[in-house]
Amino acid sequence: MRILVFGAGVLGSYLAHALVRGDHDVTVLARGKRAEQLEKDGLVIRHYFQRRTTVDRVNVIHALQPEDLYDLIFVVMKYNDFQSVLPILAENNSQNIVLVGNNADVHGMQNILHESSIVKKNVSFGFQLSGGLREESGRIVCIRGGGQMVLGSLTGEIPFKHVVEDAFKHVSYKLTYHDDMDAWLKSHIVPIVALNSISYLYDGDYKKASKDKALLKQAISVMDEGFQVLEKLGYTAIPASLVTIIRKHRTGLYYGLKMYHHLPFIKWVDGSFSEIAALYDTFDKLKQQANISTPNWNAFEKRATAKFSSHNLLINGQHA
Repeated sequence: MRILVFGAGVLGSYLAHALVRGDHDVTVLARGKRAEQLEKDGLVIRHYFQRRTTVDRVNVIHALQPEDLYDLIFVVMKYNDFQSVLPILAENNSQNIVLVGNNADVHGMQNILHESSIVKKNVSFGFQLSGGLREESGRIVCIRGGGQMVLGSLTGEIPFKHVVEDAFKHVSYKLTYHDDMDAWLKSHIVPIVALNSISYLYDGDYKKASKDKALLKQAISVMDEGFQVLEKLGYTAIPASLVTIIRKHRTGLYYGLKMYHHLPFIKWVDGSFSEIAALYDTFDKLKQQANISTPNWNAFEKRATAKFSSHNLLINGQHA
């Protein structure tokens, strides 16, 4: 099977590794220094918990041409990067597309692909449960208990489900299907923005952040308000167990957050704050539709995004 992994960051690299181990013809789209590293050294992954390193050879392309044909394309990237990729996918002849990652606008992205594509596109959405970091050398350090992806379609069962399952048939990788992937992804935004904002406000000093009792407690209120927004709009809050803990066991969750920020690999889980800022921005539209009070969410967003904007102004000023 010919498979393209569009994106060669931590998650895209691990996904490509899993697919190569399934004995498929795997191509990775990468650019610049990352493309050079893959072409020279291969796909090097240090499996943190398994204490082993793997090296896989993959095909590398720098751009997706309209005539390039793949049985399956996984687009693995940050939420704020998806929009720039959609026109490229629309011009390509491949039909089966899985957009993998945080996503607050699945309907909008699917509509673009359906309306703009030169051939009929089968679109589904996924989220790979993994984390890690990419070292300067290009080596990926990956933390995971086992490869796993949550998958779903907006129109019922994934129309190319058999193709996806064939891709992972011979590898240790778990596929979990969800009937309401839109609600799953929107629900995932709620804890993601809260936790990433905590670490960002403390410049990645997780131990120091764990001592800020007021901030951790406010983060719990932020999550509560986020789920309230979704519920007001008719979305199912997922997982329901997290919502129950937030609303009925706040003290336990507070101590859980303190412990969470002391985990040795926690810094490898956080994402880029540019993506978090984009998720905040999109979630603002949901808050406006819900028209309910979200004072803690608003305060968190204002504080974190103000720091992000100031940082960008400083960086841009230095390069002016």
